[in-house]
Amino acid sequence: MQILSVSADHYASNRNYLEQMHRLRAAVFGGRLEWDITVTEQVERDQYDDLRPTYILAISADQKVVACARLLPASGPTMLERTFPQLLERGSLDAHAAVVESSRFCVDTSQAAGRGGSIHQATLAMFAGIIEWSMTNGYAEIVTATDLRFERILKRAGWPLRRLGDPLAIGNTVAVAGSLPADRASFEQVCPQGYRSTIERNGAGPLRSAA
Repeated sequence: MQILSVSADHYASNRNYLEQMHRLRAAVFGGRLEWDITVTEQVERDQYDDLRPTYILAISADQKVVACARLLPASGPTMLERTFPQLLERGSLDAHAAVVESSRFCVDTSQAAGRGGSIHQATLAMFAGIIEWSMTNGYAEIVTATDLRFERILKRAGWPLRRLGDPLAIGNTVAVAGSLPADRASFEQVCPQGYRSTIERNGAGPLRSAA
């Protein structure tokens, strides 16, 4: 498994991976979790995909997208402020330039590879990839809207969420907004054995790469 970051400049050359990502999001959010989202022809996308985000993808050995997340600067339009402001204590983020928003995080947990521990290896690799990309691009903090189940997963991984408001029932889940640090200590805490990424650090290569 390898972590890949896809910025807007590289959408065209990664079209196959992005199509797989949108299908995975439809299967997880629309199918397994039954969220109130729009799925068209087995693909899920929303208005935030039109803002040229960077996508973090976990790619399996057979070139399948097994996990994904979407990253947007929190200084611009964000899902938290525009779609879920009720999750924020003050209704806004008051974000600074070093904050990035993560959304649409999902993992294909049906994949046999990576099972065995209390947290799927693809989930941990994605945590590490999001932190690595954030650090590489000058972000020190990650904000997100998630649910209580995923908040518990973050805590088990040793990367606990700092809540930005009280949990609230939205649709068929109880959601919560929170902040996560993007630093070397957090990366080392969540990084699974054998982590590999193609995220470059000012030409110096990834934070950690192992076969």
